[in-house]
Amino acid sequence: MARYIELLNWTDQGVKNVKDSPKRLDAAREVGKKMGVEIREFYLTTGACDMVVIADAPDDETMAKFNLTLAMGGNVRTTTLKAFSEDSYRKIVGAL
Repeated sequence: MARYIELLNWTDQGVKNVKDSPKRLDAAREVGKKMGVEIREFYLTTGACDMVVIADAPDDETMAKFNLTLAMGGNVRTTTLKAFSEDSYRKIVGAL
């Protein structure tokens, strides 16, 4: 499984209906589970991003489908970062 860091921002629609956001998070977890994506951690944040999610998915294509499914709801915009563990980081840098 690959790990991803998702930076999320509410759209105008999403913040207008912010009280429904916990229900949408629960729904996203269920959709993700059906697609093979596990939302491992969720954070409400301040600053440039409204929320941060740490998720695992079997591959980039699955994560892209999950993100597109979220985007179709019109409540959030996502920026996705593929994350490498410290072990992977050391192997990558060590191979240079």
